[in-house]
Amino acid sequence: MRVLLLLSIALTLLATVVLAGADYYKILGVSRSASTKEIKKQYKALSRKYHPDKNPGNKDAEEKFVEVAAAYEVLSDGEKKSIYDRYGEDGLKQHQSGHGAGFHDPFDIFAQFFGGGSRHGHGHEQERRGPEMKLDLEVTLEELYSGKSIEIEVAKHGQGVKVVKHMLAPGMFQQFRQTCDQCGGKGKTIRTHCPVCHGHKVQRGSEQLTILLEPGLTDGSTIVFDREGDESPETIPGDIIFEIHTRPHSTFERRQNNLYTYVTISLEQALLGFELEIKHLDGKSVRLTRPESKTTPHGFVQTLPGQGMPIRGTEARFGDLFV
Repeated sequence: MRVLLLLSIALTLLATVVLAGADYYKILGVSRSASTKEIKKQYKALSRKYHPDKNPGNKDAEEKFVEVAAAYEVLSDGEKKSIYDRYGEDGLKQHQSGHGAGFHDPFDIFAQFFGGGSRHGHGHEQERRGPEMKLDLEVTLEELYSGKSIEIEVAKHGQGVKVVKHMLAPGMFQQFRQTCDQCGGKGKTIRTHCPVCHGHKVQRGSEQLTILLEPGLTDGSTIVFDREGDESPETIPGDIIFEIHTRPHSTFERRQNNLYTYVTISLEQALLGFELEIKHLDGKSVRLTRPESKTTPHGFVQTLPGQGMPIRGTEARFGDLFV
């Protein structure tokens, strides 16, 4: 019995040693049961985040970029993933050395995933970026007061040159260049097209984005999702830019960080004072008082300090409410 116990402990220690090394699941931030789609999505986000072009001179970011590429290369490959799950990084290295293969250049993986060129020498080819997607996002004043997380689905769809002549008049021609609509600027065409994308190399689809509305965001503010735009072959996706537009409110008007509203009172209240409550944007009640000793003339404005909009970028600071 003791021999079996010692053998069990030895096997456990051996498994711990074998599985020691880089935790690719942790690097990508996915679970061991993550689907291929989830793995690709995480690689897409992290490789963009740590790409050297976005972090010039940042060695930590460059190391993370390499780690993310290595993790994606293993977890996106069924055979490599199976070996890694059973034997860890060391077992994977032994398998690769036995087959004369190692990890690919992280820039090559990035280029294969997003399109574009790979790195040459100490640099890499200049990325060609796609167009930006600019979208309007209509929100309520309540959402800008309290803040909110919004789930939104964005529809996505995924060039050689030829000379075209137009006759303006007999003997007069206008000549200009435009992208060939058949070869896409490659100078050659494919005889049999893919039945899914029909030769366009992209497929229509949609993506779920989470937009975080910070308390105090102003009308006209923009929220940028870096490189989340339409994807096209050999092109880095452009940004998706949401511009905030506030719906008109039935009670409050916003001016910078202050709020304005109107209250109608009776003649008796104007002469003898009053105590009223108005409902604020967060649903709480705000009390308005006027002592009996003071009359309230038409157009009188009462200021409630700190009852306006949250001031973005500050902690617990608010504008004023004018009634």
